[in-house]
Amino acid sequence: MLNLVVDIYANALMLNYMPEFLNHYQVIYYICIIGFAALLSMSAIPSILHVARARHLYDDIGHFRKQHDHGIPRLGGVAIFAGFTITSLAFSMIDKTFPIGYLLTASIILFAMGLKDDLSGVNSSTKFLIQFVVALILVVLGDIRLTSMYGILGIYELPFVVSCILSIIVIIMIINSFNLIDGIDGLAAVTGILANAIFAALFIYIHQYELAIISLILVGSVIGFLRYNLTPAKIFMGDTGSLFIGLISVIMAIKFIELNKFANGSTPQIYAAPALTVAILIGPIFDTIRVFFIRIINGISPFTADRNHIHHRVLRLGYTHLQTTLILAALNIVLVAVAMVLSDIGNFALIAVIFIISMLFNWGITFMIRSKERESMALRNLIA
Repeated sequence: MLNLVVDIYANALMLNYMPEFLNHYQVIYYICIIGFAALLSMSAIPSILHVARARHLYDDIGHFRKQHDHGIPRLGGVAIFAGFTITSLAFSMIDKTFPIGYLLTASIILFAMGLKDDLSGVNSSTKFLIQFVVALILVVLGDIRLTSMYGILGIYELPFVVSCILSIIVIIMIINSFNLIDGIDGLAAVTGILANAIFAALFIYIHQYELAIISLILVGSVIGFLRYNLTPAKIFMGDTGSLFIGLISVIMAIKFIELNKFANGSTPQIYAAPALTVAILIGPIFDTIRVFFIRIINGISPFTADRNHIHHRVLRLGYTHLQTTLILAALNIVLVAVAMVLSDIGNFALIAVIFIISMLFNWGITFMIRSKERESMALRNLIA
């Protein structure tokens, strides 16, 4: 009888400590995932550098958008992709609710196109065609799509065809927006790390552990690459890396929004998920919309390359690549905090607030650039 009481007491103690043990184990598991992915990508880069130098696979030094005066390999995306893919196959929990097979299929197709572009170039029409195919696989076959406007502009549930079209446009836009911000050392990498680290934390909060793991794998893979990409950069991620980071980020964004919508009377765990997602990805989103708008009103193609991106403008103030990256990352964090604090005002109003703050930041840069060039601080520098 005494032995039975002791066993029951011991089991009760074990059950009491079990949640703490599991939480502790979970944290260790996540750290191992990040570390394994980082180690894989980091260990792959020296070999990539060796091959790139032996084959003279360097960035286009003479292009007017380039910030470096010497040849730098742009195949870092190969290491990011390898780290992500191998770690995903080794660590991802198999969950039938998430189409990991379609994600890897889309990733491989986009990787092949990005690698071809980094090695010998791909014309823009072919790029968009392949991106469309990738988006189609994810949306139609993988069912990774936005099914509602969540009250934005008074619109809620979307018909299937409209949902697919909107989702394809969003996927292609975010993929390319990460490519557009990859103009200085570390910016696209830090933005990808920050966005997916936040998504991972939010997924853990709502108990979507497989999605959290996928985000953390990308975080680790990019961290390993970042070791060689911070100023002075030894390697660039190229289109292979930026397009791939954009792909995983937009998939995580859509899944996060869909998991936190009002459906069948259920209340989401996180309110204003669409607005919060916009805040998380505001760097690439705002920069893309801004440069496209300026190019269109100036009568030129929105796809014409220039040096008018926000990171180029911050550099004109005299900041280094690292300082510019940290400034833009800090703004990103501030906007995410604003979105969390003001989540009760609704998606439409909150998205408006996020864009207004971004515009004020952009106007502040404009004011400082003009003041620096004219060597005078005056209010007229804001408007002309």
